[in-house]
Amino acid sequence: MSHNTFGHLFRVTTWGESHGPALGCVVDGCPPGIAFCESDLQHWLDKRKPGQSRFVTQRKEADRVRVLSGVLPQEDGKTLVTTGTPVSMMIENTDQRSKDYSEIAKRYRPGHADYTYDVKYGIRDYRGGGRSSARETAARVAAGGLARLVLPGVTIRGALVQIGTIPIDRSRWDWNCIDDNPFFCPDPQTVPLWEDYLDKTRKAGSSVGAIIEVVADGVPAGLGAPVYAKLDQDIAANLMSINAVKGVEIGNGFAAACITGEENADEMRIGPDGEPIFLSNHSGGIAGGISTGQQIVARFAVKPTSSILTERKSIDTDGNEVDVRTKGRHDPCVGIRAVPIGESMLACTLADHYLRHRGQTGRV
Repeated sequence: MSHNTFGHLFRVTTWGESHGPALGCVVDGCPPGIAFCESDLQHWLDKRKPGQSRFVTQRKEADRVRVLSGVLPQEDGKTLVTTGTPVSMMIENTDQRSKDYSEIAKRYRPGHADYTYDVKYGIRDYRGGGRSSARETAARVAAGGLARLVLPGVTIRGALVQIGTIPIDRSRWDWNCIDDNPFFCPDPQTVPLWEDYLDKTRKAGSSVGAIIEVVADGVPAGLGAPVYAKLDQDIAANLMSINAVKGVEIGNGFAAACITGEENADEMRIGPDGEPIFLSNHSGGIAGGISTGQQIVARFAVKPTSSILTERKSIDTDGNEVDVRTKGRHDPCVGIRAVPIGESMLACTLADHYLRHRGQTGRV
């Protein structure tokens, strides 16, 4: 299987399966001289790990990250400094329950990658989906933690803005509330509505989708390129690579189709320091594929997981028509844990473009 790598100068290769002994990543192109501790990376993995509330899968994984290469340990026993060589990181799997999947060893779960994986490779890992499992994204979060250290002065945050049919009230947006609830929700008044909604969904053995918004502040103007290396192009591609994502938009996205050119244009004026001031940010901080220096805003839609208790019509590997009901431990809304994954993919994309811009222009 190829295509396990993304990025150009900041290149991330992930490896491992959902029910294998471990998974991880290799980051090639990380600049030398970056000091960090494993706890700096663990902070982001802790946001993604399963089993933290009744609204996500109850698989119990510590998701402890170990840095295996590409660093020079310092005398304090905690600090690591990158050497410019490949940084390899590993996360052990400790709570696999492969027997939960024995009934679907020859059955294709509708809505999953089971059939397409099998028809492409002629073999599939039915235990949680193997490489197609969202468990793989833990390695991306580890890489994203390192990517954040490459970006001076950049803050990357994510929030869940809609679950199923219930959106937040954006007038009540408060970033300080993100870590105070199990949904990464910036609107505290929406939290009880989501709790009730997901409790009913979970008890019914069903699932719902969600919309996640990721935002980057402090991104310098000039990242990206006007044709085949557009910044928004790479952001969209990397967000779309996350499991279950079915749509991505930058700035006002599809809403731009409903307004006029006068409304959509981000007008400019000169500020007191001689720097441009934008009067709006419909473009999401990217114009012509290049960052404007404004806040970068992207949203992505996550479909409901097809791992549900309700029987669905399907077929098996012998061509028989069957009904499939997925057992095991699954998220009623996979969009919740997609928030730190979206942050990490945005961080990796920006780190890659930051290094490309520095290499081409000598400026940052």
